[in-house]
Amino acid sequence: MHVDSPISATLVCWGNAWLTGHIGLDEAVDQVERTAGPGLIAAPLPHLPPSAAPNPATGLGGLSGVSERSGLSGLAGLSGPSGDDPGADIPLRRFLAELRTAGLSALRLALPVAGDPLGLTGPPSFNSAAIEAGEAAIAVLPDTCLGLVPAVDRRGSSYVGIRWTVLPAAPATPDLPSLAEAEHALSSAMRSATETLSTVEGPRQAHPGSALKTAEEALAPGYPARAHRVAVLSARLASALRLADDRGLTSGQITARGDALRELDRAVRRARVAAHHAILHEPGIR
Repeated sequence: MHVDSPISATLVCWGNAWLTGHIGLDEAVDQVERTAGPGLIAAPLPHLPPSAAPNPATGLGGLSGVSERSGLSGLAGLSGPSGDDPGADIPLRRFLAELRTAGLSALRLALPVAGDPLGLTGPPSFNSAAIEAGEAAIAVLPDTCLGLVPAVDRRGSSYVGIRWTVLPAAPATPDLPSLAEAEHALSSAMRSATETLSTVEGPRQAHPGSALKTAEEALAPGYPARAHRVAVLSARLASALRLADDRGLTSGQITARGDALRELDRAVRRARVAAHHAILHEPGIR
């Protein structure tokens, strides 16, 4: 995964547009899979209690891999792989449809790094996996949450998709900035980084503003205009951060540059999360 193109952001964006009634499930999943290839939910899932036995009418089993003590036993009605192949991965489309039936109300975005677990509220097993991936999506259900951590899924010479690992996630709401706060902080961090980097001389040193025409990130239908603006700016700055290069700098210049870029990265991640959650806070959203 590249920090400037997290697939979790695409899932959260288009998934929330679906959950708020702006698009259908098929359109949402199609957009996610156009971005990164076929999506699968990794099996086995955490084991459910006996009440999650396969439904004889459908032949579908419960969402295996979720233990009763994890607080997720209420998800027993979710359908997993077909009864004759309990170890098969679950298509993303089917998984989201079943979560919706179980009461899925929102998807949240996490863009954590070591020392800054942005969007995460635990438990440690989920936090560690999300930090290692640099991203995650959190499915919000009644009284509980599920964390989805993506990994590139390569098979053979031509198949490339995304395989999502599902882990229990704490139902607490993370402390995140509003869209207005995030936009202000992003603008401030960009100005500060530009001023700092202007004093750092070295070969081909690009400033944050130099990437403002090199990346785009379109949000789904239903998002407010401000969210679109913040998402585009944060995507462009994320691209600049990924391309940052310390070659040809002194140790002092590297330190100054690193401090400036870390602050900018922090602001970029917060702005991106705020933009992708904005549709959930629009007037009239269920």
